[in-house]
Amino acid sequence: MRPDTPTHCPYCSLQCGMNLRPSSSGGVEVMERPEFPVNRGALCGKGRTAASLLDPGVRLSSPLMRRGDSLVAASWDEALDRVAEGLGRARAEHGADSCGVFGGGGLTNEKAYGLGKFARVVLGTSQIDYNGRFCMSSAAAGQLAAFGLDRGLPFPLEDIPRTGCVVLVGSNLAETMPPAVRYLRELRENGGSLVVIDPRLTRTAELADLHLAPRPGTDLALALGMLHVVVTEGRVDQSFVRERTRGWEEARAGVMAHWPEYVERVTGVPVPQLREAVRLFCEPEAAMVLTARGPEQQSKGTDTVGAWINLCLATGRAGRPLSGYGCLTGQGNGQGGREHGQKADQLPGYRKLTDPAARAHVAGVWGVDPDSLPGPGRSAYELLDALGRDVRALLVMGSNPVVSAPRAAHVEERLRSVDFLAVADVVLSETAALADVVLPVTQWAEETGTMTSLEGRVLLRRAAVSPPPGVRSDLDVMHELARRLGVEEGFSVDPEVVFGELRRASAGGAADYSGISYRRLVEEGGVFWPCPEEGHPGTPRLFLERFATGDGRARFADVSHRAAAEETDDSFPLYLTTGRVVSQYQSGAQTRRVDELNAAAPGPFVEMHPRLAARVGVVEGEPVVVVSRRGRAVAPARITSGIRPDTVFMPFHWAGAGRANNLTNPALDPTSGMPEFKVCAVRVEAGA
Repeated sequence: MRPDTPTHCPYCSLQCGMNLRPSSSGGVEVMERPEFPVNRGALCGKGRTAASLLDPGVRLSSPLMRRGDSLVAASWDEALDRVAEGLGRARAEHGADSCGVFGGGGLTNEKAYGLGKFARVVLGTSQIDYNGRFCMSSAAAGQLAAFGLDRGLPFPLEDIPRTGCVVLVGSNLAETMPPAVRYLRELRENGGSLVVIDPRLTRTAELADLHLAPRPGTDLALALGMLHVVVTEGRVDQSFVRERTRGWEEARAGVMAHWPEYVERVTGVPVPQLREAVRLFCEPEAAMVLTARGPEQQSKGTDTVGAWINLCLATGRAGRPLSGYGCLTGQGNGQGGREHGQKADQLPGYRKLTDPAARAHVAGVWGVDPDSLPGPGRSAYELLDALGRDVRALLVMGSNPVVSAPRAAHVEERLRSVDFLAVADVVLSETAALADVVLPVTQWAEETGTMTSLEGRVLLRRAAVSPPPGVRSDLDVMHELARRLGVEEGFSVDPEVVFGELRRASAGGAADYSGISYRRLVEEGGVFWPCPEEGHPGTPRLFLERFATGDGRARFADVSHRAAAEETDDSFPLYLTTGRVVSQYQSGAQTRRVDELNAAAPGPFVEMHPRLAARVGVVEGEPVVVVSRRGRAVAPARITSGIRPDTVFMPFHWAGAGRANNLTNPALDPTSGMPEFKVCAVRVEAGA
């Protein structure tokens, strides 16, 4: 029998370690891997059942081509020829930017890198983005502005239990990343405190010393109100502000307009709770603010992140041991996926596409003229919205925007309108079902490649089984399409060769992987970037000596509260917020195919307060209609006193009548391009 294969979970950005052991049936079973430090053997239900995705009856095993209204099996040559013809025709008839590419935050670094190169070198298009734009783009923009560098966490998870206080904003770790909850429990066991900010009393909020339940869309005001209290109570770390930051006076002037009583009126958070949160955060020597999608998925998400960073900077809780601001990345490779070129405005190594030196460096690695590289393209929702008009052909890899995009019914309509749609995926997702060609590709346990966790730790996921006959890797797909479109060289099918090229392309960039090799990843179990040379140990903790700005100083954000893009009114008197549940993941394309997970979370629901349920006239389990200006969704009522009476919550994992993203607002953050998933105005009615 083959030995166990050490690898990592295919789901969230914790990238929990696991072993895959050959089973008597010829497949593999998931085993604990206690030596991996992040999860120490613990796995959530999704991780434990991950091998179910390898079942030939669950996943795609043959290319499909559209014949009339049906998708029928085809050979690889037929399918690839058809994709090349569809992309090539759009380019010839309408120009390079009529071809679009939409990637995913679950793709390995090698595939994300290859996809960005394919778009810019083979298709010559600027129209490439990925679903990670919907994940942590606002946090990325906020960190870049403040620190000069974006890495989800500037410290390893192991630091969390050793700090004095964690303020957790808009994150339900107990359901989104269950193995990480141990860090919060250990924090409290060590005498630290936990403040959770969420409109709902989630399973995570139940662990907190203090739970603040602001009105959706008011996180920015709450952060500014806390900083106002810091100023008026004399808790500003004047020496840190003076020696390691810039822009405090401008930021302070804006903060002073957000006095506690005003913030209470805006957010609904009582002034005594606001002051208690400040006390818990400021009294210990070290503290952290961790944000997730709650404050980030707003049309002012970048400003909101900036305000939470301001709180850390003003109190000297950044750039010091056991302190700082961090973002809890969502998707498995949400971090690495945006570092290496599948984002509309970036080149590998987190280089800016508008920087002539960056263009010259990457073009040199690729062997092309820098002037041949297109400029920045549309952000994710803007790209999807342009389908069928400016963008006539689309290649999708590892994403399911029919379920995951805001204003989803409109996005589905735009996908149906394109001249040509190709989807490469593991399963027949709702997006793949619309395609002209579907390409079945390898998944986590069938391929080797690197992922970058929320800590900035680069990891090696190793193949444990061979893919079914008829399945090829995304790298193979790009190689074959490039050849058919006239580019014979530069698209290797060997992930280690591709990673070697990525290392060269990233060298000298903000996300420098040049000192990381597959050998090191095997021997060391992961390496933190930046790692600029082979002898470099990696960088688990950033900013301890200087920030990554030109002068080494962090920048305060000069921000003020503003309303959500869509506030409530007489016709739509309630707020909708969306999120995840523990037994499903993202658009559900994979997890909805696992029996055990479906049994635990069989479908969508509308969480609502008992007072609202009584007013609407529904009881637990009865159907509820939720209506926004963009559409409607129907799901059973789930009644709980753990949610604000003015707010309803829906998970977004399902298609069909309960598709939560029928309702959500595509209003975009002007800096990050993040849609406002987390707040929109709705009304609720009884019945189906």
